[in-house]
Amino acid sequence: MRPSAVVFGYHNVGVRCLAVLLAHGVRVAIVVTHEDAAGETIWFDSVAETAAMHDIPVIAPSDPNAPDLLERVRAIAPDFLFSFYYRFMLSPALLGAARRGAFNMHGSLLPRYRGRAPVNWAVLRGDRETGATLHEMVEKPDAGRLVDQQAVPILPNDTAREVFDKVTLAAEIVLDRSLPGLVSGSVKLAPQNLAAGSYFGARRPEDGRIDWTRGALEIHNLVRAVAPPYPGAFSFVGGAELRVLRTLDMGERDPVEGQPALHVRDGHLYLRGVDGGLLRVLSAEYGGAPLTSANFATRLGGESVPLHP
Repeated sequence: MRPSAVVFGYHNVGVRCLAVLLAHGVRVAIVVTHEDAAGETIWFDSVAETAAMHDIPVIAPSDPNAPDLLERVRAIAPDFLFSFYYRFMLSPALLGAARRGAFNMHGSLLPRYRGRAPVNWAVLRGDRETGATLHEMVEKPDAGRLVDQQAVPILPNDTAREVFDKVTLAAEIVLDRSLPGLVSGSVKLAPQNLAAGSYFGARRPEDGRIDWTRGALEIHNLVRAVAPPYPGAFSFVGGAELRVLRTLDMGERDPVEGQPALHVRDGHLYLRGVDGGLLRVLSAEYGGAPLTSANFATRLGGESVPLHP
């Protein structure tokens, strides 16, 4: 008999992992998703559309732990409950409604980066590796036993979006590799060493403000971590907002240290950090319009502009 599942899902990870379940013949009784957040840039695929394409019932309750949904899941009596980038916490009662276990796909190598925005945090902190982890769901977020995980590299100039695409593929690989063992009951779960990682909270658009007392590498990591489709790194220069949307770290340095600045050199726009590190600015906006090496002097009144902490 085909195993059954209730899926809570959202985002690209939700789409790809739902596809894996269906490819393995899992009978998905219902997909629970949620409405897109107001004002959020929707750059990712729709779990609801994917489910509808396969004639799977879809609901988007405001509260996934409401008594009526709990009773509906209990009536389905699924073998498994899966959460794939669903943004709300699920109650122990809901998790317990799955006869053979509830499992979540998390976008990091647990126990590192438990909590929110794990890809963005990994890029911000300059990590060279992250991944996806399938783990058992318990009451405490991202704390259950591990099923499997897959690492992916973070290259020095990768943006969070580029890393997220890698993590999405890693999630697909992990689930495809692990699902036969979950279904057969042969999988061995490994307890997490929670002391080896930390919990991270959600990030807000205002967290993208650039601190000019930081060195060039830290600024570069911030730019990468919040680059579009995320809100972007920003500061205020001459009374207008400067948004630094993409930088390239080529390992260059300027002999002048102590004064962060934007300047044009050899037809390129550069950002100099307080430590003398140089970043090539590939994309920026000033006052809501594109800022380039060609229009820099006209718009900012010179070939070099100091950036004040």
